Amino acid sequence: MTLPTLRRTLQPAVGAIAVLLALSACSSSDGSAGASAPSSPPAGASSAGDLKGTVTVFAAASLKESFTELGKEFEAAHPDTKVTFNFGGSDALAAGITSGAPADVFAAASPKTMQIVTDAKAAAGEPATFARNQLEIAVVPGNPKDVSSLKDLTKSGIKVALCAKEVPCGAAARKALDGAGLRLTPVSYEQDVKSALTKVELKEVDASVVYKTDVEAAAGKVEGVEFPESAGAVNDYPIVLLKDAPNAGPANAFIALVRSDEGKKVLTETGFLNP
Repeated sequence: MTLPTLRRTLQPAVGAIAVLLALSACSSSDGSAGASAPSSPPAGASSAGDLKGTVTVFAAASLKESFTELGKEFEAAHPDTKVTFNFGGSDALAAGITSGAPADVFAAASPKTMQIVTDAKAAAGEPATFARNQLEIAVVPGNPKDVSSLKDLTKSGIKVALCAKEVPCGAAARKALDGAGLRLTPVSYEQDVKSALTKVELKEVDASVVYKTDVEAAAGKVEGVEFPESAGAVNDYPIVLLKDAPNAGPANAFIALVRSDEGKKVLTETGFLNP
């Protein structure tokens, strides 16, 4: 066979092989034969690697222990994030948010203080209740004044600190006192529950009406005295993403952690009640 004839014979075969190779390449790029192409992730979905930056959380002072723990867990799960907290009286935090303080999440100690934020259209959606908290009397270790009831706080010679009435713990204490028909004049009104507790820790007062969670957090520094009237003054704790959140994606993920089974576990371990 002459060389020109051989070339004419091979050309159709080479073309067929090229077509087969091209089809094989397309099949490899789309997956194995008969398998459907992988679907795209749903809109808005984020993986651990997508969460980055700082999440700023404004939270009621009584959440300090539980939220600090949850913040550490969140950062461990999402190494490119950092959670920073501003703990304080819910009313003061709400006022800061409505005045433009930059924050991603607000967790309040009562629906009333949360309403300050929602009424100002500063929330991105509907707040969700994630925990509840009940009052307890904190007394100096050894209970030298022998406080055993809410009524005992009204006795002469017993110095008491209460949260200010604008603060959820103060409003709850007032509700319990009113429900029992008791009148009490404290030696001081404090701007958040931790400040009221500190008065007892420093033995500046004999007792204070705080939350069970705060008594547990200060174990060894104070003793707790339960009282039945507290059942009528339990506070719901709502949480919400803020409308102008600088880092909304990770903020939503933090809220999801708070509301998850793991979040509930941490909260109940520090004395909170399930919603």
